[in-house]
Amino acid sequence: MPESNHAYGRRTLLRAAGLAPLLAAAACADQAQAQAPGARPRVEDRSFTTSDGVHLHYLDAGRGRTILFVPGWSMPAFIWDPQIASLSSRYRTVAMDPRGQGRSDIARSGYEPTRRGRDIAEMISRLGSERVVLVGWSLGVLDSLAWLQANGDRQLAGLVLVDNSVGEGTPPPARPPTFIPNLRRQREQTLRGFVRGMYTSEQDPAYLDAVTRAALRTPLEAQVQLLSYPRPREYWRDAVYSTRRPVLYAVRPRFAGQAELLQRNHANATIAIFERAGHALFVDEADRFNALLEDFCSTKARWT
Repeated sequence: MPESNHAYGRRTLLRAAGLAPLLAAAACADQAQAQAPGARPRVEDRSFTTSDGVHLHYLDAGRGRTILFVPGWSMPAFIWDPQIASLSSRYRTVAMDPRGQGRSDIARSGYEPTRRGRDIAEMISRLGSERVVLVGWSLGVLDSLAWLQANGDRQLAGLVLVDNSVGEGTPPPARPPTFIPNLRRQREQTLRGFVRGMYTSEQDPAYLDAVTRAALRTPLEAQVQLLSYPRPREYWRDAVYSTRRPVLYAVRPRFAGQAELLQRNHANATIAIFERAGHALFVDEADRFNALLEDFCSTKARWT
């Protein structure tokens, strides 16, 4: 895995490659590492059942103040592996698989912002934390803002929004109009191209294959629904300005205009522009992103 030797990531790649006989050896190595002095906490696979009966899977590592990670469109929880590896020795790091993604149930419905925001609310309730730093990437930005709009910021220590629009200023360039037709016509090929395009740094082919296989698990019609949230841009803008809790907005240059407006108009916003990274900027420039997140959690987040 790029910039990480995280045990869960190794096991994921072994499963994806069909190398089940090596899983036992990896588990033994993980156990030995966990027992070593100064080793970071073991990652646990956990799940809970939502109020509409959907089993949601999540990764849980570490203890203390909680950082909750929400992945993007069709992406699995393990994409946050570099952050779990870096931060779980000092924080409780939790990465969820939204419904229809990763190892969560393929739900019949709920692929819209109200239900997805409620899933985050129920995830936070499950964790039992007084407050969390909520980190959303791509579609996870919108899901996090939907949660905030519906629930307020009582349980929010800080909000980290990664590489998606927040409804400020001029809309970013639209995705190619051919994307959904291509998704319907050549789904696997389209998703493999999408996954490769998320990174500017070189990635292990086995890792790219594992991410693509995870994305293929989300049903086609659910993927289409998730690309067509029925909300005006003002909804997301109103949500981010509804809180005065600290906000970190980490984006590529395509969102720089929105970032400047957010920093200017929000009482407690910090921005970071990743000039050379791809959409998965927290993987491409994991060290920089992790340092920003740790500083945000330690100096800006309002835990009490």
